[in-house]
Amino acid sequence: MIKNFFGHFRNVMVHKWLVFCLCCRAGIPFRGLVHDLSKFSPTEFWQGVKYYRDGKRSPIQYAKEDYGYSIAWLHHKGRNKHHPEYWYDPNAPMSLPVIPFCYACEMICDGLAAGKVYQGKNWTKEYQLSYWEKCKDQFMLNENLKQFVTQVFTQVAEKGIREVITKRNLKQYYDRCVKK
Repeated sequence: MIKNFFGHFRNVMVHKWLVFCLCCRAGIPFRGLVHDLSKFSPTEFWQGVKYYRDGKRSPIQYAKEDYGYSIAWLHHKGRNKHHPEYWYDPNAPMSLPVIPFCYACEMICDGLAAGKVYQGKNWTKEYQLSYWEKCKDQFMLNENLKQFVTQVFTQVAEKGIREVITKRNLKQYYDRCVKK
């Protein structure tokens, strides 16, 4: 249990640090600073400790395999606006709204950081696009935002993070996809 505690804590902190650095590049440092604070709530943190394995996959995935759901994920997605599931409301006139720019950018930074944490030394600039292409249809996300994410991850695969993740670039991609 102690090994799980420190392993999970380390993964969360490395992830938060990477998101913070990427959010600073994206011009949204405050979003990076407050990113995933709910992971330190008892509901999320202790399930993360319980299901921490080797740091190569999210503990949430292991909990879902055991129970069919994760209480940590249900808690997390309802408190963090960078997750598309936060915005999904099947009873609203627009069930999949356009997520505001700052949260859409934080979502991009979150995805890149998660890929880097879970892939470790095996992460490449092409990884996130490959992962996104496999699972994008599972996301409850506005189609215009899916295009935004696809465009950003495609550019990262071609040019790398340093060149693509800037406020100016992200705003251009966002406006091009969302403001059609």
